[in-house]
Amino acid sequence: MIKILPENVSIPFMKAHKIAFVLSVIAVAISLFFIFSKGLNFGIDFAGGIMMEVQLDEQPDLNQMRSDLNNIGLVGSVSIQEFGSVRDLMIRVQEQPGGDKGQQIAIDSIRSALGTDGVEYRRVEFVGPQVGDELIRKGLYAVLGAMFGILMYIVFRFQVQFSLAAIAALFHDSILTIGLFAWLEMEFNLSTVAAVLMIAGYSINDTVVVFDRVRENLRRYAKKPLEDLFDESINSMLSRTILTSGTTLLALVALWAFGGEVIRGFVDALIWGVLIGTYSSVFVATPLLKYFKLQRDEI
Repeated sequence: MIKILPENVSIPFMKAHKIAFVLSVIAVAISLFFIFSKGLNFGIDFAGGIMMEVQLDEQPDLNQMRSDLNNIGLVGSVSIQEFGSVRDLMIRVQEQPGGDKGQQIAIDSIRSALGTDGVEYRRVEFVGPQVGDELIRKGLYAVLGAMFGILMYIVFRFQVQFSLAAIAALFHDSILTIGLFAWLEMEFNLSTVAAVLMIAGYSINDTVVVFDRVRENLRRYAKKPLEDLFDESINSMLSRTILTSGTTLLALVALWAFGGEVIRGFVDALIWGVLIGTYSSVFVATPLLKYFKLQRDEI
């Protein structure tokens, strides 16, 4: 294993775990407050609406284009975002009254406002509210199913106490990620659900690595106090954690800078999730083992 820290590094993480618990509880409470008070800014995937992908021959004046499209009589504001290059645009409009006919009228109105010269219409989609409700339900099932699968995996590989600590950390990471989207009113769509699932996988991977070292040290040091043992386990894997998180963040920052607006929300969630997942594996999952009455004789 590549070492970027000295072999004898000894950071007393457990001394700060109570402060970390308080901060995590406060952060989770604030996240839940925003989730239930402000709600999520559901994208077209969930809320329904019209999405048009166009490519222009020349770089447009986005302010003028927004002004023109918002003055054609559509319900709600028209969202225009660049993606890929400055000539590639994603136009989003909320669902219009009048059923399918109303959506077609809205699409025709946008086409008329943009014209046909120098404009290529690459994709036009409409998502109805029933499809959106079904996607919300299936997205929730996906997240809960992933959590249950992780729970069963940890129970099989470790003890029940390890699985409870891991699931608590996963809920912590998921709630803080969703809370961030509610607080900042960022668009929550299918890409965000995928990001939450990826965060769960990343977080549990980091947590399992630390748990594996904890189990190994429990067998090696029968008399060592649990807090000292947890600190030694975390410190021994600290180089690996920093390298994994650091290289992942480098790739994500590059995607954030050059990937365009289409994947910006997805990358935002992943960057936040990597930071929170690294924090939770050290300050949430591992310290919780102490309070879940970890039994040495069952290791």
